Amino acid sequence: MTQVQNGETSDKLPAVSAPIFEITGPAASTCVHAKAVGTRNLQLLMPVAGRTGISEVPLGKLSSPWVSMGRMIAPHSSSAPVPTTRTVTKAVVPAAGLGTRFLPATKATPKEMLPVVDKPAIQYVVEEAAAAGLDDVLMVTGRHKRAIEDHFDNAFELEQALAAKGDAVRLDAVRDPARLANIHHIRQGEPLGLGHAVLCAHRHVGDQPFAVLLGDDLIDPRETLLSRMLDVRDQYAGSVVALMEVPPEQIHLYGCAAVEATGEDDVVRVTGLVEKPSRQDAPSAYAVIGRYVLDPAVFDTLERTPPGRGGEIQLTDALQELAAGGTVHGVVFDGLRYDTGDKADYLRTVVRLACDRDDLGPEFVSWLKEFVAGLEGGADSSRRRFAA
Repeated sequence: MTQVQNGETSDKLPAVSAPIFEITGPAASTCVHAKAVGTRNLQLLMPVAGRTGISEVPLGKLSSPWVSMGRMIAPHSSSAPVPTTRTVTKAVVPAAGLGTRFLPATKATPKEMLPVVDKPAIQYVVEEAAAAGLDDVLMVTGRHKRAIEDHFDNAFELEQALAAKGDAVRLDAVRDPARLANIHHIRQGEPLGLGHAVLCAHRHVGDQPFAVLLGDDLIDPRETLLSRMLDVRDQYAGSVVALMEVPPEQIHLYGCAAVEATGEDDVVRVTGLVEKPSRQDAPSAYAVIGRYVLDPAVFDTLERTPPGRGGEIQLTDALQELAAGGTVHGVVFDGLRYDTGDKADYLRTVVRLACDRDDLGPEFVSWLKEFVAGLEGGADSSRRRFAA
């Protein structure tokens, strides 16, 4: 039996904190790349007769299915779906907005496809859903959003070209989006608000509980917010919203929750919700951020919810009715969250995530420190110094 790690084979490898995978048979001596395919097979990229070929082997021959480039991926990594017996398996990702705050960039490119370092924002969201064990993802899109569908599809010609070059790193990056989950698409015919976008998912979701993830909020992949919300749903039933304490001067930007304590520090019972209240009218400092686990009862409520703020069907209004019946809980989140809702927040998100990257961070942080020092020394000198 040969062990494979970091693209190399060896009969003796140093101990690692998590078990590396093992391959038996003739493939072991030639494998240069491996990746999980769905839940049953492992994809191997191997040189065959001087050319690069792709084959698949059953996961039954392996000690762990979660493999990328010969290294172990943590079970809660955004790159690896997690086997689950949860009652919630479906996620809905509304992505039909016009992205007017990012014009002219979004005139022909969906806002959700704007790059956050080297991946579109919406890929981070789908990775989060997959990491929490949600393997059925419905994207609610609109006109001019075809690029989203293409991104989560296979790119045969590109994949073949990369495989022929033996470029396993880029091949892995290109194939990853289509492997994250079973991804479906439906169009929201009219821009009638978040509540209407969720309602568009009714036929796909049926009578099952489901998660809703908004693309403006990116949760750091090291956080387990969505998994925690799924646990709370399993414990309390009903619907669950993610809450975050914000400064009073920012509460008007969010839906706001009135809450009561439970026996758990990070779980509250939501007794009421107000969409974007004034500072004076806010019932608390707890803002609703873009993660929900919803009971299917929300569909009946949305069906009879009239247009609210902005002439749109608001999800907050439907949840307010459910909260009055005592069936909504909140998970209070104090972890790392990145906002891409406007240009300034988007730029801050890109910088923060780039600084945190092992491959980009050290060099980028070093440059950033010099750049900031130049700004402090005067804008003109900074422009001259860093113009190249």
